[in-house]
Parts: sequence; structure tokens; C-alpha cells
Amino acid sequence: MTESATPDDSPRPDRPLTIVIAADTFAPDVNGAARFAERLAAGLAGRGHDVHVLTPSITHRNHGVFREVIEGQEITVHRPPGWRWYPHDWLRFVLPWMAKHYSRKLLDEVPADVVHSQSHIVLGRALTRIARRRGIPVVATNHVMAENIIDFTTLPPLLDKYVVKLAWADAKRTFDMSRAVTTPTRKAAEFLENTIDIHGVIPISCGIDKRNYTADLSPRPHSRVLFVGRLTTEKHVEVTLHAVAKLAPELPEISFDVVGGGDQRRNLEQTAQRLGIADRVRFHGRVEEDELRAAYTKADVFAIASIAELQSIATMEAMASGLPVVAADAVALPHLVHDGVNGYLFEPGNADDLADKLRRVLTASQEEYSRMQQASLEGVDIHDIENTLDTFEKLYRGEPL
Repeated sequence: MTESATPDDSPRPDRPLTIVIAADTFAPDVNGAARFAERLAAGLAGRGHDVHVLTPSITHRNHGVFREVIEGQEITVHRPPGWRWYPHDWLRFVLPWMAKHYSRKLLDEVPADVVHSQSHIVLGRALTRIARRRGIPVVATNHVMAENIIDFTTLPPLLDKYVVKLAWADAKRTFDMSRAVTTPTRKAAEFLENTIDIHGVIPISCGIDKRNYTADLSPRPHSRVLFVGRLTTEKHVEVTLHAVAKLAPELPEISFDVVGGGDQRRNLEQTAQRLGIADRVRFHGRVEEDELRAAYTKADVFAIASIAELQSIATMEAMASGLPVVAADAVALPHLVHDGVNGYLFEPGNADDLADKLRRVLTASQEEYSRMQQASLEGVDIHDIENTLDTFEKLYRGEPL
């Protein structure tokens, strides 16, 4: 195929699109970026579009093109050889010098109308450059913060800063090749604009299907704290453990359910043991979707101490399950949690403040607790996945928002 730097005309609004999504993380990975890419791909396929996903294979030997069922929809998934990044518990990557080869191969075979990059690091970076040369418009979504990366570089802190600076400079070059750059919230858009000096970043919620979650609105005693997410350092689950330990003497029924896997699980289990609350904390690991939804329904409050959330799908799922939320007052979490309305915000890293806010929820009158539940249910309405799909379809077609 002859490569060209001149973009094609925008696709007609009356026909389905052929969409190629580049994702450095995708099923079976369990994290916010992967979950968003899965829901986006499935939602677009459900609307009749021909969706192809480029993502690393689970093992470098088991690569190829597969028809996979994602969120109930059949998707064509192109999996070039993936290699484990061993400092991380599940992260895989395609060798950077091979990423362009597989990007060319895919675009030789698939008549793409648009490319949607979910990561500017390896596959999204490569596919963006090849698409740009061929005149295929690119939409880019950023899910990355420095805190998501530096814990796994294995480099000294001074080199970490240098590597992160180079990475953001390369990200800017990639984003400058895109028709539009999006990120999940206005706060995240401001972060990106200030970090790499670009303008016009569009906030588009990752979106969830609220119908998949069930709220328990019946009057009952409140004692169950829940966290869902990766067990990595930037999530700061240990802060919640300390808060639960502080509350245990006055709230004898309090318990803490931790759903998700990660490299910090062993350390967190040891922390619970050291704090004397091992009998109150249950680490469930990764669970199936039905079990995850049941965990939300059974819980009484969702607690998230993370300082690196560009949106937090787990928090939206908790809200859709009718849970009050206690969240760190950091990055994008205040966009979801309004202090005193559907829960409370606490000072990041402050276990005493977190314990105080958890106490307020767990000891609230039934009337006050029900008010917070209803506020969560109403607050998540604007994050409906159908709104997200509508917006991305307009971007793909080059229509004004």
C-alpha cells in the first residue's frame, strides 16, 4: 500500500465504520484502561461497527488473529507476540521495534476508517505513526500518569524523573499526530495539557452500563468496607487498612473486602496481620464479573485511597451499586465524589481523616445513609456508556461535538 500524509475525507454518517483500537492492555488484564477499551470495543461492535483491537498476546508464543467474545460481543483481536514485564505482576508488551511491523500488517489487511489509540507507549505509538502516514485519522485517549509507571521501571529515582520526562516528550509527538486527544475527566485533561503543553484535550467519561449493577436500598446495619482495583503502590490500600484498624475498637463488626490482584498483595496481607485486623480483612484476588457485582451490592461503603486516578471505573461501579464513597481528595476522584453529598473526601495518605469519614458513613442514620445512596445513583447517570459511545462516534466521523 502506498503511504500518504494526506488524511481521507471523514466517513459518511450513514454507514458503519471500520475501527482499529490500539491497546497496550486489554482482556484478560484487569485494570481501568483495559476495562474501558473492552467496553468501548464491545459497545461499538454492538452498534454495528467492524471493530479490530491490536493488543499484546498473553504469551509470546500464542500470537495471531482471534475472534474473541468481549462483553458479549464478538471482536477481532490482533495479538502480536507479547512479552511479560517481570517487575510488574501482569503487564505485557510488544517489542517496540516490532510494533510498527505489526501495525503495518494490520492496516494492510484492514481498511480502517479510524484508529483509536488507548496508549501512547508502544502499540498506540506505532499504530498512530503508520496510520498518519496512510492518511487514516487517529483519535487518542490518555490513561497514563507518571505514578502508574515509575514503580515498575526498576531505575534509581533520579533516572526515573529523566525517563518520565522523555516519555512525556514522546507522548506529545504522538498526540500531535491525532485528530483529537481525549481523557476521562476535565481534571485529567488539565493535567495532560499542563504536563505536555497541548491544548483542546477533550474530557469523555469512560462510561459504564448502570443496568449491570444492583443497589441494596433496604435498611440494615452498616459495617462492610470495600475496595476494588489493582493492588499496586499508587492505590495506597494500606491507608485504608490503617483506618479500619483505628475503627475496629469502636465498630466491632467492621470488615474490609479487597477485590483485585497485584504485586502488593503480600505486603498488604502482612500489614493487616501486623495491625491485628487480619480476621476482619478478606483478600478476594481477581474475581469473575458476577462475583464482582455481588461484592458491590453487599458492601456498605466504597473506600479508595488512590492518588493516581484519571477517573476510576471502580468508583463509578460502586456508585451505580448505590454505595456511598469515601475517596482521597486527589486528581479526578473529586469529580465523582462530592463531599457530604454521595460520600466524603479525605486528605490523601491521612488514615485518621479516612477513619473519620468512614465512621460518618457507617454510623449515619438510615435516612442520611439512604440520601447518600440516592446521590450516588443519580451522580453516575451522566457517565452512561451510551453517551460515551455517541461522543466517540462523532470524533471518528469528524463531526463537531
